[in-house]
Amino acid sequence: MTENSHENVPSRQRRRFPGISSRAYEHPADRSALVALRRLTGFDTVFKALSGLLPERSLRLLFLSDSVRVSDAQFSHLNAMLRDACYILDLEKVPPMYVSQDPRPNAMCIGLEEPIIVVTTGLVELLDEEEMRAVVGHEVGHALSGHSVYRTILLFLTNLAVKIAWIPLGNVAIMAIVTALREWFRKSELSADRAGLLVGQDLRASLRGLMKIAGGNHLHEMNVDAFLAQADEYEKGGDLRDSVLKILNVLPRSHPFTAVRAAELKKWSETRDHQRIMDGHYPRRDEDKDASVTDSFRESASHYADTVRTSKDPLMKLVGDIAGGAGDLGGKLRDRFTGGGGGGAGAGSGATDGPGNRRPEGPQEGSGTDRS
Repeated sequence: MTENSHENVPSRQRRRFPGISSRAYEHPADRSALVALRRLTGFDTVFKALSGLLPERSLRLLFLSDSVRVSDAQFSHLNAMLRDACYILDLEKVPPMYVSQDPRPNAMCIGLEEPIIVVTTGLVELLDEEEMRAVVGHEVGHALSGHSVYRTILLFLTNLAVKIAWIPLGNVAIMAIVTALREWFRKSELSADRAGLLVGQDLRASLRGLMKIAGGNHLHEMNVDAFLAQADEYEKGGDLRDSVLKILNVLPRSHPFTAVRAAELKKWSETRDHQRIMDGHYPRRDEDKDASVTDSFRESASHYADTVRTSKDPLMKLVGDIAGGAGDLGGKLRDRFTGGGGGGAGAGSGATDGPGNRRPEGPQEGSGTDRS
């Protein structure tokens, strides 16, 4: 069987998750970013206005007229995957799915009233059966989480911002919302990757799919472990200048970097949270109405604190040092920006009473006084 053959793979039993809530697999930053997005000044007003203006019917007609709708008669192997994904995640209504001619590998879930899943021919031709199963599960995860509404608004606002770029204040206002939506969008991708793993239940296939999206259909030339090593190098490499460049590079993107997504998914697959879901212990949809917003924020804050504490990124390490009250902040900033070595025995001269507590040797500049 060739690498990208769509012949049936040997059947294997997959676990099903009756009544599962999207809270089970959502990345903490996804939930908190969505809450923050809804609290963004003016967002509710814009959302209500756009709900009646967005050309959703036009989008549906466009795909119906210019793409191929997946069914038992067309792309039947994708239809089987779609039904299987909805069955595993217990999504009662199977969303319509289309294949669109585009050599770029891509997939999306959009729609305000009802989600539509669209995959490109480039993606269908790139991935094998199990890799594609994870992608279909990814998009069904978006549908279950209700992501399609905000993704549709982002698509519309991004196009609108381009059209009114000549209006300074109007463009700034829309780009503020677009930036917030993109931040949430990137986090939602991490959630959907987890949903794809729950559907495919094959970690290596999920990681291979991400690797092939990054490097193309040259699986014999690539290695999943080496690809994950890239993500590790990206996270911990460089100095503060590189950390700032990472932020600037990711801001205009709708998706996190592919190697980072692979590393995040592998990390989650090894957690107790994932194992509990696989054992059948997970939040249920009928409990969503009782879910606490405060708990969501608390969990997100805990996640960010753990991220800062365990991150290998120079900027995150510096944030951790500041939060921990580390001394000689100026020296640390200098070393992190220049890549210089951390202070040795002579760094940060001055006597101390104990670890991290400097004993004043005389008047210190800016010691406890506010300067304007």
